[in-house]
Order: sequence, then structure tokens, then C-alpha cells
Amino acid sequence: MTTGVDLDAALTELSECVRSAGTVVPAGGRTQWEVGGPVPDGMLVRAPVGVVDYDPAELTITLGAGTTVAELDAVVGAAGQHCPMDARDPAATVGGALAVGLSGPRRLRYGPLRNRLLEVHFITADGRRIKGGGRTVKNVSGYDVARLLVGSYGTLGVIVQVTLRCEPRASQSAWLVCASPASEVAARAFRASSVLTDGLRTHVLVEGYAEDVTAAAAAIDAEPANDTPPPWPKGPHRGRISVPPSALDSVGRRLSEAGIAWLGEAGVGTVHVAVDSGAALAEARAIAHANDGWLLREAGAPELDGFGVTLPNLEVMSRVKAALDPEGRMNPGRLPLAQVVTT
Repeated sequence: MTTGVDLDAALTELSECVRSAGTVVPAGGRTQWEVGGPVPDGMLVRAPVGVVDYDPAELTITLGAGTTVAELDAVVGAAGQHCPMDARDPAATVGGALAVGLSGPRRLRYGPLRNRLLEVHFITADGRRIKGGGRTVKNVSGYDVARLLVGSYGTLGVIVQVTLRCEPRASQSAWLVCASPASEVAARAFRASSVLTDGLRTHVLVEGYAEDVTAAAAAIDAEPANDTPPPWPKGPHRGRISVPPSALDSVGRRLSEAGIAWLGEAGVGTVHVAVDSGAALAEARAIAHANDGWLLREAGAPELDGFGVTLPNLEVMSRVKAALDPEGRMNPGRLPLAQVVTT
């Protein structure tokens, strides 16, 4: 299905804006606006909106990166498909979700967010439009530029158009709840889409046929949760902990002892936390460090830097930044990169 949306004129105008700007700040739905560091002063630029092409038979959709996740879900859902980006806020844009690199709670089954991205068009600081990847795997060669941009926080370029991989939508899905430890549930629930725990109960999302849901409930001795997922932790100061999956139980116990609200993704090692003070978020970060992990500040606590640790790939990231944005004009400060401005 080709919609007739032509983004070329919009992309030409956007390229000129980026080329002439001093500091460029790519903006999506601004649902994760504080993640990755302070927002710099500069020209806000937004990607075009609209579906360029959708081929249900090939399970691919090409669209402007400014299209919201809700709009994406509506288009592919009408064909009995889904693209599991799982943004927490449906107002998030596709390009923004990719730039922040936040995989949704169904990562356990569908993999990280970068697996959705087949092809990307982006605009560099000097206004060039570059394509990476391809709409079909057989047409792809060279560097994996598409995945390089996932989690780049707009520091390498403005994501303007993408091609995503879709999947058939499950005929039935259900949230189940039980009292068993999350690690045990993740091992016993065959191909669960999500296993979440707050230390008190374990919530499991099962997708498939009716028989799959019934079998999963029996395997983990769970009850229906009225199709309701557990609530995300709420508070003015929020962060996302990443630890080895085997450390999730230990991290959860220490967070609970400290009175910190949390929700962990079993089998993945991501723990979402929310607190009422910056000091409590700093304590959550210390717990993460004690378990060979780190905490990314998502909101609040401006006294804390973005990651709290030196990123292991800092040198490589800085070299890529220097190649694509040697003057440091793209979203400066959003990632703890080494100075790349040339003299």
C-alpha cells in the first residue's frame, strides 16, 4: 500500500534549516525530553510526518520519523499486524523513540528496539541526507548505520525517515500475575512477552493462541490480571538501571530496603525506578554500581549527570561523532562524549 505521501520537499527544507543553524536540537514528542543529559539551547527541528509505503505482505512500513507511535499502531493494526516499539506514551514519535533507544517492556520476546529498524534516512550537521540499511536484507551492504543511530540521542544527525519491520499480531494476549520469583517465572513461562516484578508480585504477558495463554498460566501457577499490566513507578525523579539479568533480584531487594519504588524486567536486566528526591535517585545509582550496572537519569535530579559512569565505548562514540559532526552542533551535551570541535 503506497499512501502517496511525498517527503522530499519537506526533507529538502529541513536539510537547509539544519545546514544554516548554529546548534541543532532534534525534537519528537518530547515524552523522554530529559533523558541523556541537559537539553541544549538551539534550533528545534522536527522530522516529517506520514506513511510513505506499507507492504503488509512483506511486513515492512516506511514512514516519516515524526509520525507518532499511536499512528503507526493504527495503520499496521488495521492489517492485523504490530510493530512492538511499545513507547510508554503513544504521543512519542517513531524517530524520537529510536533516538532515545528505550526498548519497550516486551523486549524479552521481541528483542531490543534496534531490531525493528531496517532502513534509516538522516540529515547530518552539514545538511547532507544519508541513507543506511535497506528495506530488504538482501539489499543491505556496508556499515550498519541504521542501528548506529538507535540510542544516539540526536547527536549524530536528525532521523527523518525509517523503514520498520512488523509482525503478525497475536490472536490473544493476557496479563497474568503470581507470587513466584520473577527469575523462576521467566524460566518456566515459554516465550513470555514480558515478565515484570516489583518485588511483591510477578506480572507476565503471554501472547499467542488461547492454548498458549492457558498453558502458560498452568506452568507458572498464575491468575488472570484483568489484562492490566503493573503500573510504572511514578515520581519527579526517575531513572533506568541496567544490570546483568542475574542481578535483578539482588538489586530489587536493596531498592525495596531503601524504600525506592521499582519495576524490573526479568530476563532483560532493566529496572525502572522513581523517587521523590535527587538524593534517593543517587542512592539507586549506588545500588546499581554495586551490582556491576549503571543508572541512566531519565528525569529530575539535575545535579546527577546522565550515566554516572564512563561509558565503555566512549572512545568509539567520540570518533563517530567527530566524523559526522566535527563542529559539535548536533544536540551537544546529550551524551558524555569527548570534545570533538575542530580548530
